[in-house]
Amino acid sequence: MTSFMHFFTQHTPIFSILIPAFTAFLLVLLGNPGSGSLAQDRRQPWRRGLSLLSLILGAFTSVYYLILASSGDVQVYNLSEWAAPFGIVLVLDQLSAFMLVLTYALALPVIWFASKEWDERGRYFHAMCHFLLMGLCGAFLTGDLFNLFVFFEILLMASYVLLLHGQGKARFQLGIHYVTINLLASALFLIGLGLIYGSVGSLNMADVARLMPLLENDQHRLAVAGGLLLFVVFGIKAAMLPVGFWLPKTYAVATTPVAALFTIMTKVGIYAILRINGTVFDDAVSQNILQALLLIIGLITSVYGVIGAIGAERLRRFVGFMILSSIGTILIALSLMNTQAWAAALYYLVHSTIIGAAFYLLCGWITSQRGEFKDHFKIAPQMKQHKVVALTYFIIALMMAGLPPFSGFLGKVFILQSTASSPYQLLIILVVLLVSLLSILAMTRVGFILFWRSTQPEDNPAEKAYTAYQLLPAVAPKRNDKTIYILLAGLLAYMAFAAPIYQYTYSTAAQIQNNALYEGLLLKKDETGEIISVQPFDPENLPETKYGGEVIDPNAHLIPYLIPEQTLKGGHISEFKQRQIQGQHQADSQPENDQLKPMETP
Repeated sequence: MTSFMHFFTQHTPIFSILIPAFTAFLLVLLGNPGSGSLAQDRRQPWRRGLSLLSLILGAFTSVYYLILASSGDVQVYNLSEWAAPFGIVLVLDQLSAFMLVLTYALALPVIWFASKEWDERGRYFHAMCHFLLMGLCGAFLTGDLFNLFVFFEILLMASYVLLLHGQGKARFQLGIHYVTINLLASALFLIGLGLIYGSVGSLNMADVARLMPLLENDQHRLAVAGGLLLFVVFGIKAAMLPVGFWLPKTYAVATTPVAALFTIMTKVGIYAILRINGTVFDDAVSQNILQALLLIIGLITSVYGVIGAIGAERLRRFVGFMILSSIGTILIALSLMNTQAWAAALYYLVHSTIIGAAFYLLCGWITSQRGEFKDHFKIAPQMKQHKVVALTYFIIALMMAGLPPFSGFLGKVFILQSTASSPYQLLIILVVLLVSLLSILAMTRVGFILFWRSTQPEDNPAEKAYTAYQLLPAVAPKRNDKTIYILLAGLLAYMAFAAPIYQYTYSTAAQIQNNALYEGLLLKKDETGEIISVQPFDPENLPETKYGGEVIDPNAHLIPYLIPEQTLKGGHISEFKQRQIQGQHQADSQPENDQLKPMETP
């Protein structure tokens, strides 16, 4: 047991990626027949059991990571044992641990709900869910910009399949739009990375943050342009205006569990804005541009979302617009660029994600009991469970509108408190209060149509409406109501423990602003104390490769600082290279040897 714990601790950050990855591969290997025969397939219980077991294991792992990170320590994992910026690193800090717990707190109950009939409506549902989790966990843990792109693509490819789960013309049409938008975002992502690498010479987050202030004027402008392109990409993922019009319609056509699970997807964009644009590009030019853009976009998105909700004609689109409005509220907090505001944004982010998922699940419950009226805002016969559904809707409405004493109210209070030093304090307060008032009006309108104005069901057996009403289910879809109650109970606990949670988010916000901390942990130094890096960028500067061959390398003396001693003594470093290392260390060190030099070509 001691050996296992040592192994687990030694390789800690990567397990959150490997658990869903291996689960997804195993689920694919199990095979999957057509959706019409899944209910009779003897392998279906195995798929569900393996999926839920992996989710439980992943949830426990994320909680362990949260406990580990709460001390303030940052865990760094060097893939292939090469240190940054030459190797890709995973970084487990308070922010990444916080987002991992949120991911599993949402995924576990939602996929548990989907494991009762919903997963039979399309092929490879559980496999795609775990590929999605793999991409999410990787995006939250990576310390490298290109690796962030890779994990974005993994989660997006899984989301393409999940969006089409259950088939249907509307899903296919909006699925094409969704794929097209994200392919465009991916192209912009690559262009932005090219600009950053071409000007900075590195894609490691800590290294880019260190080098940004040292760039020449032209190089700095290119790097800032690359950072702003990434901001556009992350804005598309976060569904902020003017690149977020796709969200309400797209999420409205997804199946109930998929729509609930997708509420975490927009938060990946917000996380990336905070992690990359907020801390990596922290020079004065980038921060001034970002602050102005975020405030304007946040205010517009928040107001537009609630106005769209008031004008919505379907409940699912209504939820999408309300999520859009909450995204604007988070962006307003991020624009304040102070620790208190970022802590408030993180607190409100969790509330927004969970309540949005609960609302989408409620949409499935209501749709099942309204028959042909589905989730359209039309006067319909009273639902068979109208009392319990109305009460559930009332609680969700109070939470989403941000009324006391729920977590949405506390999150907005924290945000308003953080505006004390902002010159736009009055404007922000007015907008947040206005949006809250309009949210109440929008919720009241929906409740009035769905419950208050509902008609008495037909009681004449001779009428077709009577037969149609009798065929409607008298209870919620299996596990639907229970999953909603689990999520709402979680939000009540989130409200009850608001003080320690806010302390954690405040500590998290302070930690991610400390670039010197990440620089000291991720980047290695030579014998003179200089950081081993490539600056300025020179295409002739080549990092040491696994098998360098017999090429004279004036940088060989830096290799021991970049890889562990055990690996250095292994077979991956050739004898020829070992002799170079020893020879250069025996020679008198010269100051000009501290930086990387071009390798000779054979």
